[in-house]
Amino acid sequence: MKPITIGDIQIGPGLAPFIIAEMSGNHGQSLEKAYRLIDAAAEAGAHAIKLQTYTPDTITLDCHEGEFFIEDPNSLWKGNSLYNLYKEAMTPWEWHKELFDYAKEKGLLAFSTPFDLTAVDFLETLNPPCYKVASFENTDHAILAAVAKTGKPVIVSTGMASQAEIAESVEVLRSNGCDDIILLKCTSNYPANPVDANLKTIPHLSELFDCHVGLSDHTPGVGVAVAAVALGATVIEKHFVLDSVDDQDLSVIAINSHTRGYKLCWNINKFLQMDFEKKEDLNINKELYFSRYNYICDEGIEYNILKNQSKKGYLIPEHKGVNYFLVTENNINKSELIRKLRRVKEILLVFDLDNKVIKQIDRLIF
Repeated sequence: MKPITIGDIQIGPGLAPFIIAEMSGNHGQSLEKAYRLIDAAAEAGAHAIKLQTYTPDTITLDCHEGEFFIEDPNSLWKGNSLYNLYKEAMTPWEWHKELFDYAKEKGLLAFSTPFDLTAVDFLETLNPPCYKVASFENTDHAILAAVAKTGKPVIVSTGMASQAEIAESVEVLRSNGCDDIILLKCTSNYPANPVDANLKTIPHLSELFDCHVGLSDHTPGVGVAVAAVALGATVIEKHFVLDSVDDQDLSVIAINSHTRGYKLCWNINKFLQMDFEKKEDLNINKELYFSRYNYICDEGIEYNILKNQSKKGYLIPEHKGVNYFLVTENNINKSELIRKLRRVKEILLVFDLDNKVIKQIDRLIF
């Protein structure tokens, strides 16, 4: 079986597996977080980042009852309509080019899963190196034909499909000019239990359809993915998220002061025996830059002071009245720290800020 080339990477037996980091809707509608996800994927050694391209109107109906409303008590999304879920999870189409370009800067390939024909047309304007067809669309012959006609490699998840349906999908792709096909074994649960992975399907699919075969892995950890490679998988797609921040992990203190950051930190250092130093500015979306000062005490606790306003906007827009944020771990004596800060004459006001009222708290995580 000849290797397949995606971008500048060859894929095939005997070669390192092609690793796809699946962003999906894990950006939570934050472009800044989407950038951080790309950073994390690049640092982890992935070859590609994958998006999903749809709107709620292209994928479902604006209906909030019956089959369009989730009532399964075991579902993560119980009590939500499909329309509202897709609205929350979609990646805005105007973000795509920006994220594709940023991925390229980070040394990653970028492509997406289209969920209807308008998405294929849109993605073609970005010239992705390949296409991915999701499990629920692998019997949509119109989408399969459209991506096949682009002349690019096509990756197809086989979750939810029978052997006969997979055979039809492969035939549609080949009859429309696509010979570079990669089938992904997929267990369509979120998360999937490793005991349900059924990895012996991988060599069977490869032999049956004369295709490269990989794994779309929804299981926790890396064990299933490693086993899949041992059984011949040439591609691994893995959903991933950033470490979540629990309210117990982070303390945020609001500081109002008209003093410049360096002078504010000099006075804090003087009165509290700390040692804040100027660090590289915090960059948000390559446009917003916020002054940052850092101090790590002898006990290893890290403190960061961040200016809330830059020339082009605010770090935390819903708290425009705050001049600086002091961010640290939640195992400190916050009340005592606030009491000491109030003694610094350059500080006009200092108060504890509840994490729950900070919409983009991920901007305060380092």
